[in-house]
Amino acid sequence: MNKIHKRRLYYVGLFALGITVAAGLILYALKQNINVFLTPGQIANAHISADYHFRLGGMVKSSSVVRDKTGLGVEFVVTDLKRDQRVRYVGILPDLFREGKGVIAEGSLNSQGVFIATQVLAKHDENYMPKNVYQAIREGAAK
Repeated sequence: MNKIHKRRLYYVGLFALGITVAAGLILYALKQNINVFLTPGQIANAHISADYHFRLGGMVKSSSVVRDKTGLGVEFVVTDLKRDQRVRYVGILPDLFREGKGVIAEGSLNSQGVFIATQVLAKHDENYMPKNVYQAIREGAAK
């Protein structure tokens, strides 16, 4: 093997090493930003420490929403139809938040096992319509 072949082999090796490092860094960054959530059943089966910050997903159980008489505090129960998880949130809830609808709450468990949410996101199905369109449809059907 002469000098030119050795140099080309050296450049190809450096290029492959650079691509490998770049791919590794990209995959590492994506791993940190994956937005998955745990269901109440998964929380019950996994022993999660109180300082672990994660997302809880499921349905808001009917007749479970209790609002504070003063302030923006609210407590509700998230269920996956097998297990329930009590959630406490202080703040303004999204407009789509309803009992019987999907919700994702971000936060952590406290020492009593209550999920303390820092953010609540309401999920909607594929039949989502803005409120004014929905009201127009309902009014048209009532006539």
